[in-house]
Amino acid sequence: MARLILVVEDEPNLREALVDSLVADGFRVVAAADGREALARFRADGPDLILLDLMLPELSGIEVCRIIRAESGVPIVMLTAKDSELDKVVGLELGADDYVTKPFSLRELSARIRALFRRSDQAVAVELPQAVVDLGPIQADLGGRRLLRDGEVVPIKPKAFELLAFLIRHPGQVFTRDQLLEQVWGYDYGGETRTVDVHVHWLRGLIETDSGHPAFIHTVRGVGYVFRRPT
Repeated sequence: MARLILVVEDEPNLREALVDSLVADGFRVVAAADGREALARFRADGPDLILLDLMLPELSGIEVCRIIRAESGVPIVMLTAKDSELDKVVGLELGADDYVTKPFSLRELSARIRALFRRSDQAVAVELPQAVVDLGPIQADLGGRRLLRDGEVVPIKPKAFELLAFLIRHPGQVFTRDQLLEQVWGYDYGGETRTVDVHVHWLRGLIETDSGHPAFIHTVRGVGYVFRRPT
């Protein structure tokens, strides 16, 4: 069955154009015009991906993203007319998987959607070690896609776990931010390397005893990041 996408956009012409384009691409689509309707459709229809406008009536896209992310790991692509670094970071910190600034190409948007689905499918199909990796006080259950502390699950954003798992599978190998974007996000973000930095910051806060002096995820100045086990 075709993937179901929830389009949340209050501007009627753009909403209609998005729906028509996605249907033409072979997706099933439901739509909402405000934040409250978006939550209702999300809970009723269980979409496979959400296109979420940042500026919405009733409830803002930021609030809708926060609520949905507390209930589900469904991929979220935020749509906004804003182009500031702060807006992008806020969207990412709330758990959005991608961020597209208006005006955007429908072809580019479709490519990003398919990249998210592709990465999601690969995360399920890829042969991960069915092992629990000891990271000091934290254990990474790669097969179960979860972090554990004293046997209790530690909340972690899906994309952050994918980044951690990728680094663990390649110990000692230095990756640039662009390489991590390609390998983990599955799309050329055209310089959106701040995305990687934000996710590394989250990971260090979860797995490092002292995030200012990391023991596992190290910064290679002028290059990128590398995962190393403490000696």
